[in-house]
Amino acid sequence: MAQYPSSFDKEDLLKCSRGELFGPGNAQLPAPPMLMMDRITEISGDGGAHGKGHVLAEFDITPDLWFFDCHFPGNPIMPGCLGLDGLWQLTGFNLGWRGWLGRGYALGVGEVKLTGMVRPDRKKLTYKIDFTKAIQTRRLTMGVADGIVEADGEVIYQVKDMKVALSES
Repeated sequence: MAQYPSSFDKEDLLKCSRGELFGPGNAQLPAPPMLMMDRITEISGDGGAHGKGHVLAEFDITPDLWFFDCHFPGNPIMPGCLGLDGLWQLTGFNLGWRGWLGRGYALGVGEVKLTGMVRPDRKKLTYKIDFTKAIQTRRLTMGVADGIVEADGEVIYQVKDMKVALSES
């Protein structure tokens, strides 16, 4: 953890999407347009409510984002699954940030509540991830976390028990 900073700008995230941040074969973010954040403002391996790690990140919303044209024509809304994917992306990023090796993949989520929408007039999404478990054994590298997504300060998505693992194969 000490070898990486505690915040990342867009260029850092793009380096991660190219496999340049944590090294080849390790945690990697998707490239745009599937990269669902513009910056990570805080990251830790021992912070958060449970002392197991946390991530805070932001995504700038503009009316020209790709998904507004197709979901739904005449009634543009960001698909909720993209917000969930952003939470998974950041959970996996945290595991790579810890220096743990392997490629990330989502294992699932225990509970998802969508209570609001992201329309083109929103300005910013804030992701808040709080780890409940961070496990690295000889056979398993996995993070379990709860998360919320806020749109302009309003909680719109809540998840419990999302799981992301790293695999070296």
